[in-house]
Amino acid sequence: MMKNFISLLFALQLLLPGLNAQEWIVPADKKGKLSTFPFDDVTRKAGEKLYSINCMSCHGTPGKGNYLNLVPPPGDPATEKIQKNADGEIFYKLTTGRGQMPSFRSVLSGTEMWHVISYIRSFNSSYKQQVMTVITSKAYPGAEIKLALSFNKNDSTLKLYASAVSEKGTVPVTGAELRLFVQRYFGHLPVDEPKNTNENGIATFHVPGDLPGDTAGNLLLMARFTDEDNFGSESKDTTLSAGAKIFPVSLTEERAMWNNVRKAPVWIILTYGLGLLAAWGFIMIVLMKIRDIYIIGESLTAADTKKDK
Repeated sequence: MMKNFISLLFALQLLLPGLNAQEWIVPADKKGKLSTFPFDDVTRKAGEKLYSINCMSCHGTPGKGNYLNLVPPPGDPATEKIQKNADGEIFYKLTTGRGQMPSFRSVLSGTEMWHVISYIRSFNSSYKQQVMTVITSKAYPGAEIKLALSFNKNDSTLKLYASAVSEKGTVPVTGAELRLFVQRYFGHLPVDEPKNTNENGIATFHVPGDLPGDTAGNLLLMARFTDEDNFGSESKDTTLSAGAKIFPVSLTEERAMWNNVRKAPVWIILTYGLGLLAAWGFIMIVLMKIRDIYIIGESLTAADTKKDK
């Protein structure tokens, strides 16, 4: 019985890597997703910055083949294996994640994921981009989905207006869940709870006044639909002076362990100094002992020489 159990475990160990390495199939309706803006140097540089923060630790530098040795391997984005994916396939994989690759749905906005794809595509000289010129949705076929906003400083509320524009006119997008985020260095922090648009296409969010901003108290906010399949991938970015003013403090301004000698903590300086003296003292003692051994050896040699004579 135990022998069969061990054999089963061994078989699973051999099987699991193979299962993990299976081809990642993207649903047919997701493959055709396209960016709503053309890729250029601006989007590429923005994507490079996002890639270095979120992707480089596993995938390495594109074209260098220095990705992590994982099972399955993350792969080099510059290789044909990844470049042969359609834009929509890469977008889907970034959004959903699988296995050891995390989902970036809550880390990057749709626009930022397209920026990453723009950077990845810059390593493919034969790539020709297709752009989706109109943002449409399943809920409002044939209409372009748009977002607008207004901020009330008196009560710190932000109102988002969602509308569907078509040849027939403009109608409010109702019953659509929207989320509001504030940009942080490693992703986006949700602001307030998700809100649904009312009969007028309006969703209202409360922006806390103690949210850390820059030195002027500015916040970079981003709103998007939760259900992008039905309401489209339209997002709205804006900078509001609605946060707390934060003045970054230099890590070397005051006494700290990583500071220079002039500003390092006194106890660090004393400990280091005493340790250094102790080390050199020990070395000197060892050298003196070696010297004593040498002198004793010379004396014994001289005594033996006299005896021989």
